[in-house]
Amino acid sequence: MASVIETPANAKRASRKSVHGSSGSGCESEHADPLRLTKAQRLASGRMNWAAIVWLSAVHLGVLFAPFTFTWQAVVLTLFLHWVTGGLGICLGYHRLLTHTGMKTYQWVRYLFAVLGSLAGEGSPLDWTADHRKHHQLSDAPGDPHSPHDGGFWSHMLWLGHSTYSTDGETHWKKYCPDLANDAGLRTIHKLFLPLNFGLGFLLAGLGYSFGGWPMAASFVVWGMFVRLVFVLHSTWLVNSASHMFGYKNYETTDDSRNNWWVALVTYGEGWHNNHHAFPRSARHGHKWWEIDLTYMFIRGMQACGLVWDVVDLKKGKRGGAVREVAEETPVLATGAEESL
Repeated sequence: MASVIETPANAKRASRKSVHGSSGSGCESEHADPLRLTKAQRLASGRMNWAAIVWLSAVHLGVLFAPFTFTWQAVVLTLFLHWVTGGLGICLGYHRLLTHTGMKTYQWVRYLFAVLGSLAGEGSPLDWTADHRKHHQLSDAPGDPHSPHDGGFWSHMLWLGHSTYSTDGETHWKKYCPDLANDAGLRTIHKLFLPLNFGLGFLLAGLGYSFGGWPMAASFVVWGMFVRLVFVLHSTWLVNSASHMFGYKNYETTDDSRNNWWVALVTYGEGWHNNHHAFPRSARHGHKWWEIDLTYMFIRGMQACGLVWDVVDLKKGKRGGAVREVAEETPVLATGAEESL
């Protein structure tokens, strides 16, 4: 995981880049960790993630019908669902709640946000959490699932077409998200990824039909599903790519994470990425007064209503926030998972 360090980051970053430069060597392939494959190893393995390729291709092709089905009602629906599935589902649910355990809540609330995250089209809560915890453990180092060191477009979306491990999914989950893998409810939501998304599509079709017949039904499906999914996908993908390439740092970390205002704008506060990598479990990502974090505001609202509690906030150390206590933030999980939070 990325952490705040006291030594200059340049030497550390140069060291990591030198290792990236050797990622294609035969020696490394022979000793590849099946759960921490580099880009070169993933390409050489030939293990394509066909489920993701087909799903994402279909979603993007559906956008081609957007100009022919435009209605203002559908635009409003798209923006609303972008917040519900992307903001609440991914940014709050998948990321700050399930992956980093930045708060405690009732089981039904966890399941609700896991369902909303599934409706964002980015995969099941188990797969998403495992890959993201691995990203924090190996951020911008060999084995990071989506580092810009391997190419900006690779970190944005191409990485999704190649399996991030050479074992079975169960082994991957047990390594990086054993807490989620042992939850029967989350396993059920994992299996329901496609039915949930298709179900939402049918629901939107029915809603549109009730308002304006088949033309409105088509508009709601194309915009509420396809346009909205592409909008959510690329918004959150910018955190993996742009927020490791462009922006400023509040903290010196062992990776290239950056705070990026325009990424924060379309991701409800996720763009304050350097802050997040410095304090991964903190539910608050905006650390300066101008770093508006809408997701954290919603979390505080939930806290006021008693829906969440024990919300992890920024642990300030010396002036400038360069020192923090890590032990207080790390939950007790199975070996391998705790180091990736």
